[in-house]
Amino acid sequence: MICKAKQKCIKNRNRERSFRIEEARAGNRGNAMATRNTYFEDEKIEKKIDLKQLRRTLAYILPYKRLLALVSCMMLVAAVVSLLPPRLLKLVVDEVVANQDYRQLALVSGGLALLAAAEILSSFVQARSMGKMGLSIITKIRTDIFERLQLLSFDYFDNRPDGKIVVRVTEYINGLADFFSNYVMMFAIYIVKLVVVTVFMLSLSPMLTLIVFASVVPMMAIIFRLRSRLRKMYAAHRAKNSNRTAFLVESIMGEQIVKNYNRIEINKDIYRQIHEESVDMWWNIVKRSRLNGPVVQLFWHTGTLCIFGVALALILGGDAGITAGVVITFTSYMGAFQDPLAQLSTIIQELAQVSSNLEQVFDTIDYPADIQDKENPVILKDVKGKVDFQDVTFCYEENTDILKHFTLHVRPGEIIALVGPTGAGKTTVISMLTRFYDVKEGSVRIDDVDVRDASLYSLRSEVGVLMQDPFIFKGTILDNIRYGRWDATDEECREAARMIFADKFIMRLNGGYEHMLEERGSGLSAGERQLISFARIVLKNPSIVILDEATSAIDTETELLIQEALEVLLKGKTSFIVAHRLSTIRNADRILYIGNQGIAEEGTHEELMAKKGLYYELARCS
Repeated sequence: MICKAKQKCIKNRNRERSFRIEEARAGNRGNAMATRNTYFEDEKIEKKIDLKQLRRTLAYILPYKRLLALVSCMMLVAAVVSLLPPRLLKLVVDEVVANQDYRQLALVSGGLALLAAAEILSSFVQARSMGKMGLSIITKIRTDIFERLQLLSFDYFDNRPDGKIVVRVTEYINGLADFFSNYVMMFAIYIVKLVVVTVFMLSLSPMLTLIVFASVVPMMAIIFRLRSRLRKMYAAHRAKNSNRTAFLVESIMGEQIVKNYNRIEINKDIYRQIHEESVDMWWNIVKRSRLNGPVVQLFWHTGTLCIFGVALALILGGDAGITAGVVITFTSYMGAFQDPLAQLSTIIQELAQVSSNLEQVFDTIDYPADIQDKENPVILKDVKGKVDFQDVTFCYEENTDILKHFTLHVRPGEIIALVGPTGAGKTTVISMLTRFYDVKEGSVRIDDVDVRDASLYSLRSEVGVLMQDPFIFKGTILDNIRYGRWDATDEECREAARMIFADKFIMRLNGGYEHMLEERGSGLSAGERQLISFARIVLKNPSIVILDEATSAIDTETELLIQEALEVLLKGKTSFIVAHRLSTIRNADRILYIGNQGIAEEGTHEELMAKKGLYYELARCS
């Protein structure tokens, strides 16, 4: 009875766990339209490794063609030298032992010593050169993918979890680094050895060599067939690993929320299931890849038996070309042939995984940067601050317009406040001004220059954005403030902090402005992090200022002080303020209530309150 009760308890617990996992996943699927890939969705890259992709890989190797030529020469030398000792062994068996000429034995011994020295030297040179070339290639690939990520628009990052982007830049490239630094060199070495040893075997006995290849050809056909299937399995396993990393990064970043909403046990179950999917896929790969060894051994031992049988028949038949020395030497060459062949089958497996990684890495490197400078862009300077949104339509998802035929004309120096319900498009309006996103239709202009025609550097130098959730980098407070303008002096950074009253909390910290901050400003309050971001934009001193819920995390007393600083900062500048606290926008020149894909109401605070419309209702609820 106890056992049955226990089994029932376990069964119910497992059912509840499955329900909770599916519930969690269903909750995330509700946002699937906004994020193309989440931790429960496998990435799907339809491209297969083809000649174009191989050419891309060769393009990274060609700049090192001189080094590659040196490595190739050293490989050839090492391969030839490593295969000469068996020929000397044949000489010892057929000549020295038979004639008892020990002076010749001394010469053979000296020759073996010289060959060993030459092989060691050539192997050292090729290993060092290939390692240098491999690391240089990976450095270039790492640089290319990082630079591409810097150029990609927000849309790319919106549609992928951070973890799935991180895994491409780290784990996938680490696999490529290992391949280029080690396996590429070994692959080339083994190919050269196979060619050289084939020549040596042919010089001894074409008949026996033919038997070797009769075993090798079907064996390699089977291995390549296995490799084709393995490549698909590696791609599937890569997707499972990517899901696991995405969920892991998401859980770390949302640690406080996880604990606050008692999601620890649910997240454990989700992670366990995602991890088990990865492990199961890897186990399938292991089981299939382990077939390589038996296949190689089966064909190889069969070929070896055939060779000994044929050799014995030829010797007994009186073939003068087959002697004991020839059989011993050929057997040595068979060993020299088998080892690179077995290693090549292993490298082919690695190539299956690497080609899968290459797809994802090149997918990122080749991803179009849709927001970039045009040829000969306009350099914005001496910006007056005139801003025009002309018949703008914008959407994040196809057929779901956030703004439609949106028109707004802002005079230089005018303060515009944006209010309205969540998701109405307030942040979208200011994001188009900085070209974080481009309009679908219409245009956005600054001083009559379409922002798409302006250089991104000059545009973002003249337009400063203060976000609701500021990012604090690991480093000193001084360096974090200087992020607003890297050429600023220490005193200019301190003056920017004093201007918005951030110096009050900074001087309380150990080390003051030299206080070392952890990533994301761990240890600082939300308001203190916001004050540092305020100092950044004060230091930057842009012509157009955008404040997106910039004071939401700041206490009322500090906000009143900042209002005074903002009057100085915004004086004579065109500014856009997104806020839910109506106290921060009462003095705006115009307040726009964003709703129903456009401007639902417009006017000053007093005018809108008198209308008793949408803004009035919003003010009553504030």
